Amino acid sequence: MPSKARGKDPLNMFAEAARERAEKHAPLAARMRPRTLEEFVGQEGIVGEGKALRRAIEEDRVPSLVFWGPPGTGKTTLARIIASLTQSHFEPISAVSAGVADLRRIVGEARDRLGETGQRTILFIDEIHRFNKSQQDTVLPHVEDGIVTMIGATTENPSFEVISALLSRSRVFRLEALVPEQIKELLTRALADEERGIASMKVAVDGDTLATLAGVSGGDARIALNALELAAQTATPDAKGLRKVTLEHIEDALQHRAALYDRAGDWHYDIISAFIKSLRGSDPDAALYWLARILEGGEDPLFVARRLVILASEDVGLADPAALQVAVAAQQAVHFIGMPEGFFPLAEATIYLAAAPKSNSVGTAYGRALEDAQATLSEPVPLHLRNAVTPLMKGMGYGADYKYDHDSEDHYSGQEHLPESLAGRRYYAPTEQGAEARIKEWLEKLRKRDED
Repeated sequence: MPSKARGKDPLNMFAEAARERAEKHAPLAARMRPRTLEEFVGQEGIVGEGKALRRAIEEDRVPSLVFWGPPGTGKTTLARIIASLTQSHFEPISAVSAGVADLRRIVGEARDRLGETGQRTILFIDEIHRFNKSQQDTVLPHVEDGIVTMIGATTENPSFEVISALLSRSRVFRLEALVPEQIKELLTRALADEERGIASMKVAVDGDTLATLAGVSGGDARIALNALELAAQTATPDAKGLRKVTLEHIEDALQHRAALYDRAGDWHYDIISAFIKSLRGSDPDAALYWLARILEGGEDPLFVARRLVILASEDVGLADPAALQVAVAAQQAVHFIGMPEGFFPLAEATIYLAAAPKSNSVGTAYGRALEDAQATLSEPVPLHLRNAVTPLMKGMGYGADYKYDHDSEDHYSGQEHLPESLAGRRYYAPTEQGAEARIKEWLEKLRKRDED
């Protein structure tokens, strides 16, 4: 009977061999995953020399963490590096598929591991924002007592997606999208790497093509690396076995690159915010850019139209009363014709609203009126403003002394319409912007008559 390999567990040997095979056939982005902080590209603001997280890793005192940032920025990679450098057992799970039973099993194993060997466990929860409150509550006590060190990764704002108790026991680090130069560095590294990269395929890519790929990857290293590998695989080798990857190969590999825009997530709110602020800031060029990003990301065009209607009243207001008409017309047009042609009325309304004079006097006036309304909800309507629809009401003074404005000069009687406790209060303060200047002039004329 053949003897077992000395000092080797057959099950561990089998698992190790399976892992090696899996790594060999993994996508390029997985194979090129940095293994050390020196290999890690980007995020100098949190892992650069002297930064708090870098020091914590080097001093082996890493707390529970939440990495927040867009896809392909190194959240999983950084978690793996931390586990390696701190000699911790790395236990990755996905919040999409894992449940409470999985968490309890992992915690139990972590407790045994800590007690038997003293080795700590890093519980890496990918897409932690998908864990519900009950699942996050399951993790909490074991983070508190140190059974596991949790590292959560999320593309969503953890302030809204992670329970406050767990968040208060973790350090949140924001990871930024990689810049094209950093993406290009990773691509160049993959082209030159014989062991994990694609150097053995004899791939040639000129600098401009590589720069283009780096620029259109949206800061996502995973997209860039996997597109490079697919492009290399589809490039036909020449007589010398050289695969020349062209821009056409890159475009074919990327096909329609998914926009970095999650309709239910943080990017949704960030890009919409940029769009609205560009409109408010009278910047039609930026507003059009963000509109294109929004629509390219698959947003419901009627959502955009609704935001335009709101902005027309909130930020343009009476400085250009036609703005609301344009916005409503855009909404109706998009509803009628749909996409893709719906971008025409949306773009037209975007340009119009961005170029229009701005005034927030409508919202400001309503806010002032609302404050008084909430404070005087029980204040009765003045008798002269009530309709006397029955003889009894008329006998009680309803409608008495009411002045019909059209019988007065300029169709203005000057009577008081507010409750007695608020008489003379002014809420609307017109600006000098656009058409509102004429409104201001007119109201000042009428109010001067009251004073005279």
